[in-house]
Amino acid sequence: MQLDRLPKKKVVIGYVGGFRGLVDVRRISAEKLTHINYAFVDVKNNRAFLHHEATDTVNFQQLNLLKLKNPDLKILISIGGWAWSENFSDAALSDTSRKAFAESAVKIIEKFKLDGVDIDWEYPGIAGEEGNVFRPEDKQNFTLMLKELRLELDSLEKKQQSKKLLTIAVGGFTNFIHHTEMDKVQQYLDFVNLMTYDFYNSDFAGHHTNLYNSKSHPAENYADKTFREFAAAGVPADKLVMGIAFYSRAFTLKESAKNGLGDSVLKSSYGKGYTFLKDSLINQKGFKKYYDKDAKASYLYNAASREYMTYDDERSVKAKCEYVLKNNMGGVMFWEYDSDLNGYLLNQINKSLK
Repeated sequence: MQLDRLPKKKVVIGYVGGFRGLVDVRRISAEKLTHINYAFVDVKNNRAFLHHEATDTVNFQQLNLLKLKNPDLKILISIGGWAWSENFSDAALSDTSRKAFAESAVKIIEKFKLDGVDIDWEYPGIAGEEGNVFRPEDKQNFTLMLKELRLELDSLEKKQQSKKLLTIAVGGFTNFIHHTEMDKVQQYLDFVNLMTYDFYNSDFAGHHTNLYNSKSHPAENYADKTFREFAAAGVPADKLVMGIAFYSRAFTLKESAKNGLGDSVLKSSYGKGYTFLKDSLINQKGFKKYYDKDAKASYLYNAASREYMTYDDERSVKAKCEYVLKNNMGGVMFWEYDSDLNGYLLNQINKSLK
C-alpha cells in the first residue's frame, strides 16, 4: 500500500459568514472542525477584493487564534457565493485577467497568514443570481483559472514551506457538470464541496437537502445522485465532500394542503437555523416533525398555519456521515456555522465520523 493512500481523516469543513460583520469566534468549536471557509471575498476589477477590510482583518486574526485550540485547523478564504459571483466570468476571461485574479487571491492569504482559497462560482456557464455575467467560454476558463490559482499557491507553498489548499464549492446538480470540465478541474483541487442542499422546487413541498430521492414525491435532485454524477465525471471519491444544511427552507402551502410533503406551494423563503428549529419549533407551537425514511430527510409541518420546513437534523446527518464513510468520500462540509450555534449537528458529525 502506498503511504499516500492510507485512509485519511475525514474533513469537517465549516463555512463561517464574515459578510455579516464581526464573527464571534468564542462560539466556534475549533476542535470539532478541520477547515473553516471564510465567506465571502468578492471579485472586483478581475481581482479578489475585501469589501469590509476592517472587519475582515479582525476576523482573520481571531480565526487564526483558534489554531491555539486546534493546531491542525486550516483557514481558507471563500471567494464568490450566490451574491458575489457576477464578476467571475470576466476575471476568468483572459490569461491576463486570470493571472491578476490568482495573484490577488493568493496575496490575501499571504497577508493574513491563511491556508488556502475556496472558489464558490455560482455558476460557470449558467445563470446564477439575476444579472450575473456568464458565457459559454466559462467552461474552459474555469479550468484555466483554477490552474492559475494552483500555480500561485504552489509558489507561496515553496516560499513558506507549508501546504496551501485549493478547493471549490459546486452546484449539486447535473447542469453544473455539463458546464465545467470536472475531470480536468479536479487535478488542481484538494476538495470539491458538493452543495447538496437548496434542492427544493417552487411547485410542491419537497426536501431541500435529502440524501436519497423521496419515493412518494420524487424530485430531480438528491445527494446520492450528485455524488455519483461527480464521481462519474472524473472526480476521485476522496476529494468529494458531502454538503450538510445547518439551515432550513420554509414554505407556506396552498389552502388545499393536507400533509405538508407533496402539497402545492404558495410561497417560499430561506428558513431558520437548526438551533432555532430544535429549541423553539420541533413538536411545539403546532409544528409536527416527520421523517421520510426513503429520502433520509426530516421536515416539519404545521397544519393550522400551512407552514412546511425542510432541513437536516441529527438523524439525517448521521445517514449522510455513514454514506461518506461507506463511499470513501473526503468528508463533510456545512453551510453555515451561525445557523446552529448550539452545535447539535456539528456534535452529530463528530460522533458519526469517529
